[in-house]
Amino acid sequence: MYSQGVKKTIIARQVAKNSGNLDNMHPILERILLSRGLSSADDLDRSLAKLPSPWLLSNMEAMVSHLITALQQQQRITILADFDADGATSCALAIKGLQLLGFLNVAFVVPNRFEYAYGLTPEIVELVKQQQPDIILTVDNGISSIEGVEAANALGIKVLITDHHLPGQHLPAAEAIVNPNLVGDQFPSKVIAGVATVFYVLLALRSRLRELNWFTPTQSEPNLAVLLDYVALGTIADVVPLDRVNRILVHQGLMRIRAGFGHSGINALIDISGKSQHSIQATDLGFALGPRLNAAGRMDDMSLGIHCLLADDLVAAKAIAVKLDALNNDRKEVEGQMKQEAQALLSEIKSLNSQYLPAGVCLYDANWHQGVIGILASRMKDQLHRPVIAFASAGKDLIKGSARSIPGVHIRDVLADIAIAHPKLLRMFGGHAMAAGLTIAMHDYPAFALLFDTMVNKRLAHVDLEQKILVDGELSEQEMTIEFADLLQNACVWGQGCPEPVFSDKFEVVQVRIVGQRHLKLLLRKPNGHLMIDAIAFFVDKPEHWLGMRLCSAAYTMGINEFRGNRTLQFMVQYMEKIT
Repeated sequence: MYSQGVKKTIIARQVAKNSGNLDNMHPILERILLSRGLSSADDLDRSLAKLPSPWLLSNMEAMVSHLITALQQQQRITILADFDADGATSCALAIKGLQLLGFLNVAFVVPNRFEYAYGLTPEIVELVKQQQPDIILTVDNGISSIEGVEAANALGIKVLITDHHLPGQHLPAAEAIVNPNLVGDQFPSKVIAGVATVFYVLLALRSRLRELNWFTPTQSEPNLAVLLDYVALGTIADVVPLDRVNRILVHQGLMRIRAGFGHSGINALIDISGKSQHSIQATDLGFALGPRLNAAGRMDDMSLGIHCLLADDLVAAKAIAVKLDALNNDRKEVEGQMKQEAQALLSEIKSLNSQYLPAGVCLYDANWHQGVIGILASRMKDQLHRPVIAFASAGKDLIKGSARSIPGVHIRDVLADIAIAHPKLLRMFGGHAMAAGLTIAMHDYPAFALLFDTMVNKRLAHVDLEQKILVDGELSEQEMTIEFADLLQNACVWGQGCPEPVFSDKFEVVQVRIVGQRHLKLLLRKPNGHLMIDAIAFFVDKPEHWLGMRLCSAAYTMGINEFRGNRTLQFMVQYMEKIT
């Protein structure tokens, strides 16, 4: 964010010309919402009644039919989860939800990323069969598991797939597949996370069981809304766009947490993160809870994170949350070292190519931590503003890559183009528009790096590589209040695809100091103004560069700092420049 020499341009967001239908609203808030395509009260309605029907998802009838048979016969079900936060919340939700509906024999398996490949592979089927399941239910994975499903079918184990990743040309021979991205699917949202897909399966299953008069005084009909805190966390942590469906799901989950109805595991993560349960925001889920949960899968085994989410009491959950926090601190240390090494690799690339930086950047170090390359790729993508793949050794002459992209370059499609042109190059791949994973042979890395640069370059013809900060204008001193910050925070669910309001102003810097080695604490005032504003900038490269600064231009969000019951306004600096 603050790398020296990384210049960004601050640009005002475009606002729709039509005024919309946002009556009696603060004019700045109205402008912000219009710039994000929200133009009516209906767009802001976050009630559960506005969610689309689960029966719009393809194959839901078949999925529900198999689950009803499994329930009637109390068949054994093994949930196969992915090893990220979406996979963990999907798994916890599936287990809790199925148990609420009356299932008695539900277990789970989550692959360790350091031992197994992603998804339902034949190797994972061998592991799962030890539980002797009748059904494998995949969550947040499975859409590309053709060989794994074949292996399960050969053993007489039925496979039911719930996923949200983009399908390939061929689908696995599962008993049922529910995925909003299947060809011809009628569900209005194509960007729900894996956890939301599972939630929708449970909604449909409950609906059909109700029709069958399944629920009795001894098996009461459950309120599945109790699972929405899982949905909110998984959705935000997976960084899927916050379209209308996702905004409703996240809002409802946040409301449950704030009202004290969150699961013990999520409350424990909130506590260890130092956040307030009663004022938790979507950004807290993404920047505080998500990384701690993901740390289990990145540094150790995601089963630890799933056990935290499933914990029935706060004491047990807190004991696991402490371990997750420690793993997250370890991850930060490893990430910092890897980022330094990545910067050195970039310097080598530039020196070998007369300062030319590839359109698509590949970085590899044999000693890099496989669980942290996704974060590294994301950090380098943000710095370079171009697609980046970071690779780490996966053993057996293989390397795994984690890819992150920028708007306008669909990274999974880039990998698909490479796979079509060079069928033997990619051992496996999958993902989304903005993030993907792949495995290649180590000796193919130089050829792949060149191909990736070429393929990305073809897609950059209409993509602006200038780094920009989009802002929502300036604020007067009268608007720099905790009341206005509250208004903004509660007006919408902010996140991917519906970004939190960012403002830009020039400030006198009354005070600036370094805290925690890499953060800056600032005291700001508008030129000729009277109001003093606390501000903080996190993870600043070369923080000493800013000491002694007297004037700056800053892009910032409005935050609220809560400490010992006191709430104070605090600007969160996203980008700044010295004014000389």
